[in-house]
Amino acid sequence: MSNFAFEMKNVSKKYKNFELSNIDLALEKGGIMGLIGPNGAGKSTIIRLLMGLVHQDAGNIKVLDHNMPNQQVKAKWDVGYASEDMRLYDKGTIGWHMDYVKSIYNNWDTHYAKTLLRRFDLNDSHIIKGLSHGQRVKAALLLILARRPKLLILDEPTTGLDPVARHEFLNELMDVLLDGDRSILFSSHNTQDIEQLSDEITFIDKGQIIAIDDKESFIDTWRRIRLTIENNSVLPVIEGIVEQRQVGHQAIVTTKLYNDKLIGIYKKAGITISAVESMTLEEIFVSEVQSSRLKSGAIAGESK
Repeated sequence: MSNFAFEMKNVSKKYKNFELSNIDLALEKGGIMGLIGPNGAGKSTIIRLLMGLVHQDAGNIKVLDHNMPNQQVKAKWDVGYASEDMRLYDKGTIGWHMDYVKSIYNNWDTHYAKTLLRRFDLNDSHIIKGLSHGQRVKAALLLILARRPKLLILDEPTTGLDPVARHEFLNELMDVLLDGDRSILFSSHNTQDIEQLSDEITFIDKGQIIAIDDKESFIDTWRRIRLTIENNSVLPVIEGIVEQRQVGHQAIVTTKLYNDKLIGIYKKAGITISAVESMTLEEIFVSEVQSSRLKSGAIAGESK
């Protein structure tokens, strides 16, 4: 058995107006991967491929050591999937849904389900139709988590949740990971959720992965540097600079390879460091996308 909850090797999927191309992506068992990308970037396509809902045109996919899509039935017994548009039976109670899921999955944990009812402030006698959107999302998550899946695939699961409910949900995911054999792929537009929860971050844009690294590396190596340029000094060309803007004697530089040597290079060039600022994950993501698009545009221009 492999050490990966899922593996995608050289995977491609082509639609009329969109192409997911040459995706290499893997999540180690027990890890949490945050998948971040703009609308239409390919996040949902990746998730649908992992779930066997669509089939790749090229490449290989394994989920919990099962080849996809041929062995998707075996894989799905241990996969919990949640998305923002999940639907439950309006006329049924939460308890009815719990009994229904329990009748299908042998690994249903009744005690844990009751614990989740309390933590999510739900009652098994509540009828789905009378629940708020946030309550419905929590009910759906309860049905998934109580199955004790080995892999959770979550596509924008916190959409519509108020801050308290979202906090409860994220805490519950952390508790799930106390068992090192469980893994989570978390796709979200909310970079704060991703930053709080994930071990590893994947940025995707226009059907291509543009960056993968552990969260700490992104936070530690990205910096925004404010500079004061005097005496006709020229900004040096330094590896890792993704953006630099200069207005008069003031400049702002964004780097993804920050270290102490960089400061020395600027000082040697006669440039004063006014400030070195840390960046949020959202700021890093935006810079990565802009840098990737500029490179793609330059390459496309060269090929003409």
